[in-house]
Amino acid sequence: MAAVDSFQFLYREISRSCSSYFETLALVGALYTASRAVILLSDCCTLVRVHFLPRMIPSKKLTQRYGDWAVVYGASEPVAKAYAEELARHGISIIFVAQDPSSVRDTAASLSQSYEVETLVVSADVSLDQVACKPLKDALRGKDIGFLVNCVDESLASPQSLIEVPEQHLLDLVNRNVAVTTLMTRLVLPGMVERSRGAVVNISSGACCRPLPGRVTLTASTGYLDHLSRALHLEYSGKGIFIQSLIPFQIASSEQQPSSSPSRKEGWFVPKPEVYARHAISTLGVSNKTTGYWPHTLQYGLMRCIPEWIWVLGSRVLISSS
Repeated sequence: MAAVDSFQFLYREISRSCSSYFETLALVGALYTASRAVILLSDCCTLVRVHFLPRMIPSKKLTQRYGDWAVVYGASEPVAKAYAEELARHGISIIFVAQDPSSVRDTAASLSQSYEVETLVVSADVSLDQVACKPLKDALRGKDIGFLVNCVDESLASPQSLIEVPEQHLLDLVNRNVAVTTLMTRLVLPGMVERSRGAVVNISSGACCRPLPGRVTLTASTGYLDHLSRALHLEYSGKGIFIQSLIPFQIASSEQQPSSSPSRKEGWFVPKPEVYARHAISTLGVSNKTTGYWPHTLQYGLMRCIPEWIWVLGSRVLISSS
């Protein structure tokens, strides 16, 4: 009995001496919980402001806000092709820039016939030299270019170790996804600055948020596009140019995609390219960096909550088990 009384007495003394520490810890816990609640509320408000309000509130036509023509680089990719179609649906004429014009010629003819807009296909390998840029410069001359859409090469999404990529192929990938997109922006921006309006949309991938196993070139290239967009926004937003970094996650495979491409079935978190483009284009002028599709924004929010060391550990476990 004496031992019990002694324990209770000791407990009361310890509680009395530590009560100030308990109150401090409780206050810290309450402040942390409140800060997380505020962040969650802010994220929910951003989700509504970026993805839902623009689709409910009518706004000016895209041609009035930005211009009559769009330049699309990488239109052989399903996402860029769907984005171009959505622009054409809004009455915007399209200039397709491709190394292989046959890959986009059918798309150009289809958009011209379906939406009664002008389309041009420019065959130019702008990664070579300034002479190769001349056909593109000639096509841009005298046109009210309101949009530039750059899209990352989807072939980067195939898992492959860096040392397994042939050197020439790696050089081509870097040229197409880094050098050419930067040069395309350089060619189109002067006209936009002169007219004090325009939009540059760089479509990369959610891979820029976290490193992915077997996708070194994809992570690096998309990270470059994202940072390029942020730097351009800092430099040109005050001149009437809207710069947007689109970082979609998985998008369903198009029926026209070659069978060698990794197949992705359609679902709520894996939309069709047309569905994604419809959502993404509604965020123009609203958000400079967005996934473009609200379920992807939920995925992005969840990814941000995972510490990078846990992400890396999970990736290593995944690699070792495969």
